[in-house]
Amino acid sequence: MNRIDVNTKTTGLSAGTNGQVDAGRGSGLRGAGKAGRRAVVSATFILLCAGLALFASCANKTGRVESVVVKTAEARSGHLEKTIDFSGVLAPNKTVSIYSKLSGQVTEVTSDVGNLVQAGQLLVQIDTKELNAQASAAQAAVRSVKDQTSQAQIAIENAKSNLDYAKKSFDRTKALFDTNAVPQSQLDDAQNKLTQSEMAFQNETKRFQILSGSGLAQSEAQLNLIQVQISNSTITSPISGIVTNKNINLGEIAPMGSALMAVADVSTLKLQGNVSQDALPLLSIGMKVSVSVDGLPDDGRIGEITQIGPMAAATGQYFPVVISLKNTRKLMAGMTATGHLDLTSPEGTIVPLSAIVPGNGNKAVFVVEEGRAVRRPVVLGLANDRDVLVLKGVASGDLVVAGDTGMVHEGMAVATVN
Repeated sequence: MNRIDVNTKTTGLSAGTNGQVDAGRGSGLRGAGKAGRRAVVSATFILLCAGLALFASCANKTGRVESVVVKTAEARSGHLEKTIDFSGVLAPNKTVSIYSKLSGQVTEVTSDVGNLVQAGQLLVQIDTKELNAQASAAQAAVRSVKDQTSQAQIAIENAKSNLDYAKKSFDRTKALFDTNAVPQSQLDDAQNKLTQSEMAFQNETKRFQILSGSGLAQSEAQLNLIQVQISNSTITSPISGIVTNKNINLGEIAPMGSALMAVADVSTLKLQGNVSQDALPLLSIGMKVSVSVDGLPDDGRIGEITQIGPMAAATGQYFPVVISLKNTRKLMAGMTATGHLDLTSPEGTIVPLSAIVPGNGNKAVFVVEEGRAVRRPVVLGLANDRDVLVLKGVASGDLVVAGDTGMVHEGMAVATVN
């Protein structure tokens, strides 16, 4: 009879083909038969499991077995909620750099960095002594042209009287000449005087037109130019705000075209962030947004969206959004803050984010139909850290593969686990 011996270091046990276990001569342990049988059964079970695993592995590699156990979830209808947080620096609503249009010595500086100023308030005064002298000369030139214009008007009236007399004289001489009462020389003399009177009238009229037209306009334009320069010597703030920069001091020469000061309107502060394309349709101008400022207690500050960028930012499919926040005495430009956008999508079909098939191409999910995985292209909307809104491709009630989608392919038989 054939036998299979299983030896151990401590017992010296051997098992026969009839299932009996005999004690070795060196051990003297009669009760070791049950332990031996358990060892044989355990070893057999391990070998059987390994064989099944190897069979399954080989079967998958050869394509003979295509079934896989997958987790699934049922697509549902509902509203998807998402909170978008973005941080940034509070910026002034408006900042204006104030330039000098005139070069000259500064005779007065009324404000310094940190001072509050009102719109129209004097900031810098430039000396105008030279300009005032030029303005006086220009005014005198205007008066002179006006005087010459008056004289030209009188000259026109005199020339017109002379012309009328010359015309009457010529007419009388012509009538006498026609009756042979006067010689040809007298008629020619009357004609010459008429011609000279006409030319004198035309010249005086032209002179008056020049003086009253371009001459007066040029002198007045020169005066206006000097007066504009004098007005530019008084530099005021175009807006109400706080002085944030000052580059000029009393007694210095203000260079033309250089920024002397900067004034920022801090009555309203702005916070800019970027939102993804899927959230953009849920935003609107005037939408309320909660804002928290670092280092200050949360006092329930509420801002509103005042600008939505018409073009994506350089980071890709993200669009700039500006939140405006009414300022309080505690807030200052340059503080860091965080805006919290609480979004709720319209009602739609929602699936777990894990159901989306990974890849750079068109988005898709696997829907289980009659025990097999069917790939469906989808159009996605808003997504949070757990779920995503499906705009097209999946209906409420569909059973989708919600995990390990990389192991599934089109038409594969699947066993589902919710």
